Amino acid sequence: MPTATRQPQLKSSVSALPSFDYDITVVGGGLVGLTFATALKQSGLRVAVIEAREASIAASKGQAYHVNLLASRIFQGIGVWEKMRPQVNPIEQIRLSDGASPQVVSFVQPDLQTEALGYVAKHGVLLSALREFLQECPNVTYLCPVELVETDYQADAVYLTVRQDGQLQQIKTQLLVAADGARSPIRHTAGIRTVGWQYWQACVVAFIRPEKSHQNTAYERFQPEGPFAILPLPDNLCRIVWTAPKAEAEAILNLEPEQFMQRLQQRYGDQMGNLELVGDRYVFPVQLQHSRQYVQPRLALIGDAAHCCHPVGGQGVNMGFRDAAALAEVLVAAHQRQEDIGSLRVLRRYERWRNLENLTILGFTDILNRTFSNNWLPLVVARRMGLFVMRHVPLMKVLALKLMVGLLGRKPLLAQVAARSQP
Repeated sequence: MPTATRQPQLKSSVSALPSFDYDITVVGGGLVGLTFATALKQSGLRVAVIEAREASIAASKGQAYHVNLLASRIFQGIGVWEKMRPQVNPIEQIRLSDGASPQVVSFVQPDLQTEALGYVAKHGVLLSALREFLQECPNVTYLCPVELVETDYQADAVYLTVRQDGQLQQIKTQLLVAADGARSPIRHTAGIRTVGWQYWQACVVAFIRPEKSHQNTAYERFQPEGPFAILPLPDNLCRIVWTAPKAEAEAILNLEPEQFMQRLQQRYGDQMGNLELVGDRYVFPVQLQHSRQYVQPRLALIGDAAHCCHPVGGQGVNMGFRDAAALAEVLVAAHQRQEDIGSLRVLRRYERWRNLENLTILGFTDILNRTFSNNWLPLVVARRMGLFVMRHVPLMKVLALKLMVGLLGRKPLLAQVAARSQP
């Protein structure tokens, strides 16, 4: 784990090593880190991205995501969406249901007057497109595989000691941006504390190919043990996210394929005919985590380094994309005003923007999961009343949909430009 020090002898001990200077250095070359870096293409800022591994864990496990409308507009504003779009699948309908209740809330495109309600894409598709687009960003240097060894925060800069090909080098940067995940070593060594908890649940994920067309429909089915989601992908693939208590999730994961498919068919339903398992199954823990602060002098956290939420509603990675666009916007504006982009005064503009919005989503997903993941009669009655209201009160339905697709709250300029360009 990288260690932090403020001792000046660190600089003198590596002063003879090659030195590279950047305005911003991003640690973490995953989806959120690359989104942030590419958002700075026209900024005039010199950016470095440090990534320790060639392939991410999410890519190796075939992860897939719901890319909400706001995120797709951020990618359009950056200019990378056209590289992604041929390999992502639109969501034309979202169906919410509660256990065995016959009530179904159906959200469709005319509810928002948009071409889709969101999109679904594999991790590798998004990552490859961002890496390809990065090559079109002359102001961004991508360093991989490079390991961050040590950080030294000084008043005017951060000095990073990194290891590449067994050799130590030093990078001097005005601002360090941590996009290094939920267990962020940078956040830890900076002494930034988090609040939150591990849920009693875990998620089993797999790719499924149904016999019939998925018709670009996403499902969120709430069960007492946890939500069950079906996301439509290209080539008539579906991604399932099956939430269950941890012990049960491990048991589901370890079932023989035939037994797994029998259990899955019961949960999935017969609306798409017989199901075929494609690839391996994986299980992921579920947690809620929020950093007590997003910034310190010369340091900003984005994505999972700043927050993690329950996967219900598919909000997690979209919050990170929004962080990336917001921080980029704040820094570009400060740079144009010739302000110090690493100063706490500038960085707190980003924190004020994103902190409350992220807390709102964290609270929403937590309450949604706890409200629907039980059989306590008063809550069963209350939540089914809520679904009834959404079905019959258009205003409530549209508000709930806008929250899910990211159209509530302050929108980054990148997304606003993309929205205005749409027919």
